[in-house]
Amino acid sequence: MRPKLKTRASRRIYAATFALMLAIPATAVALTVAHNDSQSAIQAKLNRHHVSYGQAVTFSGSAAPARPGQKLTLEYAPAGATQWRPLASTKVRRNGHFRVAARLHRTGLVKVQAPAPQPSPSTLPAATTAASTTQTVTVAAKLSLAEQSVSQVGGHWPPIHGKLLPAVSGRVVRLEGLSHGRWRLLSKVRTGARGGFGLRASGASPGQQLRVRFRGDSLNTHVRKDAGETIAFHETIASWYSDAGNTACGFHAYYGVANKSLPCGTKVVFRNGSREVTATVDDRGPFVGGRTWDLNQNTAAALGFGGTGSVLSSR
Repeated sequence: MRPKLKTRASRRIYAATFALMLAIPATAVALTVAHNDSQSAIQAKLNRHHVSYGQAVTFSGSAAPARPGQKLTLEYAPAGATQWRPLASTKVRRNGHFRVAARLHRTGLVKVQAPAPQPSPSTLPAATTAASTTQTVTVAAKLSLAEQSVSQVGGHWPPIHGKLLPAVSGRVVRLEGLSHGRWRLLSKVRTGARGGFGLRASGASPGQQLRVRFRGDSLNTHVRKDAGETIAFHETIASWYSDAGNTACGFHAYYGVANKSLPCGTKVVFRNGSREVTATVDDRGPFVGGRTWDLNQNTAAALGFGGTGSVLSSR
């Protein structure tokens, strides 16, 4: 009798084991399907993968079979970060579509995330929540300059001050000058705690085009900005006149100036105290010893200049 009992018990154990083996794959398949459906539920398209500092990126697409009104979150992970953080949110429309946008300051990853479903007591929780495909967005840094040109009085070029955003210390900013068709390094410096910097135009020459350049790093891609032209001022003597009549050059510039030898149409920058104006040579004169310029009434008024006296000029 004992062998028969052992055999019956063994059969019951084998039957239970077989049933459990069948049940586990079925459950695993169900979770896998649910996971795949969840992962493919949000179909989103990113409008651009490279933006300027502070420029918005937009995700748009469909979230079917999500219910209308369901909240979706645009999440962002900066380069080098290990955690996601929310940037903006939206709700699914009646037709299952959505649109969400946010402004980015640093290169990183973005995705659209649905909220985690609330499990019922009779079901197992989902392994993950619905999310769109993760995509990379590169963000260019931003340069702002306090000066748009560098002027020299007395033989020394003053520094070009500016700020690189986002404000991070230790980033290398370069000042380059155009020489014989090529941009050459004049100076470089690292940014301060708030992104500020001061670049000296060492070795620059009068009339040279300048630019400030950041080559990029892991946080932001490269950016450059025109820094204007170097201007060397000289102290000269000028007078002023009214150019109501004809001019030797045959035209009237609004900000006009007369000179005895410079070609008609030549641009000259004048400075008187804190005032500065760019005038155009449109006449000949002054024919009085010791004077280099005759400013027309508009140029003289813009400089706050009257009578005869010294002014700073770029030529």
